[in-house]
Amino acid sequence: MNKRSIQSLNSQSSQSKKPKHNTSITASLHIKCFGSKNPVEFIDLEPRKPYTIGRDRGRCDYVFEHPQVSKTHCQLYFDDCTKKVFISDGVRVRVSLNGVFVDGVRVGKGESKELFAGSEVSFVCGSCFRVGFVVEEIVFSDSGLAYAGLLSRKCREILSSDDPVLYIRKCFGNVARCGSRNRVKSNSRFPPDNCIDLVSNAELLCCNVNGGNLEQLVNVDERVPLRECNSSEKRRDKYTCEVNVVQSDQVLKPRKRGVCVPPPGSKFYLNRLHFMDDGQLGSDEVNVTLPELLYPVETLERVFIATFTSDLSWFLSYCEIPAHLPIAVACHNAERCWSSCPDKRTLRPYSDFPNLVVIYPQFPETISFGKERKKFGIACHHPKLFVLQRDDSIRVIITSANLVAKQWLRVTNTVWWQDFPCGSVPDFTSLFAQSSTEEVNLNSKSDFAAQLAGFMATLLVGAPDQAHWILELTKFDFSNAAGHLVASVPGIYSPKHPYLSDSRHLLSGDCCTPRPLRRVLLGSVDASVVGISYLFRTSADSNGALLKRLAGVLGNISANAHGLLEVILRRNVNIAADANAVSIAVSESQESPGGGCIQIGFLPRDVAKWVAPLSDAGWFAFSAYIYPKEVLACAIEGSNNKAHLILYGPNYLNISKSGSPALASAMCSLVASIQRCSGLWRLHEILGHYKWPEHWETDFTFGSSSVGAVNAPFLAAFSAATGKRSSQFTESEESDPDWGCWSASQELRNPSIKIIFPTIERVKAATCGIFASKYILCFSQKTWLRLKHLSILHDAVPRSAGRVGHPMHVKVARRRFQSRTNSSSFGWVYCGSHNFSAAAWGRPLHNSLNSQANGVARSKSVLGSRLHICNYEFGIVFIVPPSERTYYNDNIHSDLDDIILPFVVPARRYRSTDIPATKFAMSRAYAELAYQEREKRVEVMNDEEELMDEEEELLEVPDTVVEEKEDEKAYAEKLWGSS
Repeated sequence: MNKRSIQSLNSQSSQSKKPKHNTSITASLHIKCFGSKNPVEFIDLEPRKPYTIGRDRGRCDYVFEHPQVSKTHCQLYFDDCTKKVFISDGVRVRVSLNGVFVDGVRVGKGESKELFAGSEVSFVCGSCFRVGFVVEEIVFSDSGLAYAGLLSRKCREILSSDDPVLYIRKCFGNVARCGSRNRVKSNSRFPPDNCIDLVSNAELLCCNVNGGNLEQLVNVDERVPLRECNSSEKRRDKYTCEVNVVQSDQVLKPRKRGVCVPPPGSKFYLNRLHFMDDGQLGSDEVNVTLPELLYPVETLERVFIATFTSDLSWFLSYCEIPAHLPIAVACHNAERCWSSCPDKRTLRPYSDFPNLVVIYPQFPETISFGKERKKFGIACHHPKLFVLQRDDSIRVIITSANLVAKQWLRVTNTVWWQDFPCGSVPDFTSLFAQSSTEEVNLNSKSDFAAQLAGFMATLLVGAPDQAHWILELTKFDFSNAAGHLVASVPGIYSPKHPYLSDSRHLLSGDCCTPRPLRRVLLGSVDASVVGISYLFRTSADSNGALLKRLAGVLGNISANAHGLLEVILRRNVNIAADANAVSIAVSESQESPGGGCIQIGFLPRDVAKWVAPLSDAGWFAFSAYIYPKEVLACAIEGSNNKAHLILYGPNYLNISKSGSPALASAMCSLVASIQRCSGLWRLHEILGHYKWPEHWETDFTFGSSSVGAVNAPFLAAFSAATGKRSSQFTESEESDPDWGCWSASQELRNPSIKIIFPTIERVKAATCGIFASKYILCFSQKTWLRLKHLSILHDAVPRSAGRVGHPMHVKVARRRFQSRTNSSSFGWVYCGSHNFSAAAWGRPLHNSLNSQANGVARSKSVLGSRLHICNYEFGIVFIVPPSERTYYNDNIHSDLDDIILPFVVPARRYRSTDIPATKFAMSRAYAELAYQEREKRVEVMNDEEELMDEEEELLEVPDTVVEEKEDEKAYAEKLWGSS
């Protein structure tokens, strides 16, 4: 039916066996135009009647004013038998000069192609600009209500106009004079009758708008801005209003869309594509839509969303979001995310949604290219996370779909969610993953909550008015979480500091007290000491007496086993330069902590701003440690090197039930600053302690829509992070501390991972054509040439037959083991936003300066001594662990095969002639298509996954000493001058 001409449809209707048309059904296309000077918002279609689109006002029903659009370019047709809308080229009008393209595929001469919600129609090919529209929604309604529908649509235009009366006189005056074809300047099409009645009723409505009696005639649910959230703030707002007209004293309300499937538990589901119904689903496939996940929206108290790209206007209207609902959306922006100014990283784009705030999370300077490069670093805010809070529960949704219509309606994505009940009392310890020992207790209920809170806090730290989210999480019980969260946060990470329990100087309240407090160590923060060189500079210490005194104190006091020396934190409440100032001093005697001490500097401003209020309020007590050699080096004249400070705490927990917004913001900053494992190291923290039987492994795959600049060291690091080990070692090698660890050399000899990615032939044969996949697939030619000889590429074939021909945007990894004593399988599965790239999971670094002097254990394994992460990512791991019951007992209670993957496994290995759908391969395919069509198409790359993939290898992290920033130095000098 996709390529049946309208002529054939008309000829069939004239045969003896005429189809029974339902003349009471009409169709309305809600569209979003691009490239036209006079955009159309709605296209109304009556059944069995062609509607012409072009630039000639006298001959077209809908006008697109652009010189590349033909006078009569194409036609739309609504078949009420099948309730389908078609677009054709060259049926009742001439074939267009520049063609009609649906999702990048040209409609043939005399043929028609079905349109769906999310379809992109283009009228121009072979140019760098785009002209056409995107179908946001197709609404079918009873023509008996057509009159009410017309009035509803005109109400939207009236309400958004600056002068409603003038608008009615101009617009509806044209309707009254429209003649036989009934066209209007706004290019909307109306029935030939009832024009005058419509004008009079609209005028009556307009009078009631000004008189405050609008609700007597219509029920306005919401007003939805149509501009993009990242668009220019100077653009004029346009709104659509969901208006329900009152007829027979009854308001016509939209049908509620409830959740029709149970939560997935320890597995995931897929999103329901726009064409699917229950008959097209497999026996074991469960699908869900975004409105179903949010239902009922009326009970939502607040919503948090993290995404890469977003179409907020579509989301607000498609999910029927109330205008008053508090919503925080964290998304990517190439410029705002690099800004150091918090005001530039938040935006409230819609006046009609006053509680909606857009947040652009900051990228740290540590991952930038440095002063010698004009470009920023390689970074991307790439998670797909929803947190829905209600009065009695909170829902966490982890998906691979961004907040745009196409990815929820036309592209396969994974979806997982779980509801967590309200706890009896707020549990503030759940925000911190560190337990009373050195290792994180992965079985405790705090692990899921702490990972969620820590990730959300890093996104919200630049939006103080949203910091209350972190305190809200303490109200809910996450102890029954179905999986383990894996987050990636941009930065360069070192191993977590050792656990220290012998602190004698604790900052509690507004003073440092030596008295013992209830010890609840919840984590550590890696900070620094600022202003050391100021006190010991030549002008202030001309004879070096103070420097000698400091050196003597640091030399006489012995450091602990980790090379750390405890210091004293003091609140400086009387310093005018900063009310939150916290000074750092070294005690001259370990035996008498209350004796003399030497002040060496201050906490950095961004650390003091949350340490001070939290300690002043009595919520926490903090202790701190330094490396003596670093402090002495910074005290020498001319040295701007940073002295690292390990801030431990909170050691004491006494949080009241309510706190000020300032305390909530300080709490958010603390939770964001606590050291946690990220990326590959977090994966190793979850999976590395299991003893996976290597000889029982059956499959190790990773399927994603993007493959970064990976190489053998990264492949080996990813495998080692998941617990893969080698048993092919000689006895003489057992003395090696990294004995058994997987290495890059072993990866080259025996590749461990199968990468699942579609071939270019599969993409070319897709139902939606190359254009649909071009916007979501990313694989550089350089990476393909590097991996080709490893033979690890496998074709990505959708598991469900109904999804074949449609792109997949999933990011799923699985390592499977098969028991030899029974048929059970075990292992783990990951799903989320991480693509298979070092930017997402982290690139291990092996060069580390002063690692031994700092006293921190440094691993020489393939996982590196440091980890460089570029992206914000978020996902979840489901584990069916190896156990004696799994090995030997036939009555097992779980099986890894219960988690259905979105692609066929085992996947078919690439043949010698296969190549992946790389950027280069798709460009060549486009060139071939352009040649066949005798037209030239200029490539436009604007997708989320195509973010400097070729340049990912250019970034090298030098092993240099981190210097004190100029603003930190100036801040410390102000404090010294005021103290």
